[in-house]
Amino acid sequence: MAETIFSSTLFNELIWPFLLVFVLIFAILDKTKILGEGKRQINAIVSLVIALIFVSFASAVGIIVNLMPFLAVVLVIILLFYLMMGFVWNEKEGFTVPKGVKIAGAIVVFIALAIAVLIVTGYWNNVLSIFSGEGTVSSSIVMIVIIAGALAIVLSTGKKS
Repeated sequence: MAETIFSSTLFNELIWPFLLVFVLIFAILDKTKILGEGKRQINAIVSLVIALIFVSFASAVGIIVNLMPFLAVVLVIILLFYLMMGFVWNEKEGFTVPKGVKIAGAIVVFIALAIAVLIVTGYWNNVLSIFSGEGTVSSSIVMIVIIAGALAIVLSTGKKS
């Protein structure tokens, strides 16, 4: 298979991560107006500096480069989910996602993103070792936290007398 210019190392490990970080930082600074109203030039300079510092660290670039395929797949899944919901929705009512579906989707995406970050950074095996029984103290602590969380959910959603 022929390699294109967009699949070269220069693009994948320098230009695309730089542009992604630059645009995201610029958008955040512009939207939040942290540096002041109408300061687009300052926002651009700060974004440029942060993006240049970012691409100078290979480990940070590696994390972003490895997370991008996951992000693309998740976005396609979400798009397909919304398309399927749009097919079954009543056209007269319009398409609005119910609040429960939004919350459940956000929880699923957050958990998937957390697992993806752990896998990309190499800490996933450490998390699995906690649940595999290698450390009895750590697995006991995890079990106590899970039970306390379940109790908190049950008690907070119960009927009030």
